[in-house]
Amino acid sequence: MSNVVTITGNLTRDPELRYTKDGHATALFGVAVNRRWQQRDTQQWEESTSFFDVVCWRDLAENAALSLSKGSRIIVTGRLEQRSWEEDDGTKRSKLEVVAEELGPSLRWATAEVARVERMLPANSDQEMDLSPMEIEA
Repeated sequence: MSNVVTITGNLTRDPELRYTKDGHATALFGVAVNRRWQQRDTQQWEESTSFFDVVCWRDLAENAALSLSKGSRIIVTGRLEQRSWEEDDGTKRSKLEVVAEELGPSLRWATAEVARVERMLPANSDQEMDLSPMEIEA
């Protein structure tokens, strides 16, 4: 079975970058996705907004934190995952998150300039990799 989701929307908050005990970067942010349609019988426009939490890991998380800010319009491709936990009072909670595999700016109403980030290759290599985050202009 396949579990792939793509959403396009605006960041509701700046990415929150954190590191695990093992040193892996993770970033969490929200995306608001608006949908607008016209009722056939009344010709009135209606709108609905859905809010999604997005989590990304490692280099993608660091690049997201460097490149994105509240209000940025982005495209997220990833998978849906359900996370469950128990509150201190014993209440069981769960929520769906989009675990991002790819992030990019939406170019519908903006332009973007891609700049590569320099990253070190594994210790057994003498070369550097040049990969960098996107700069988004609205």
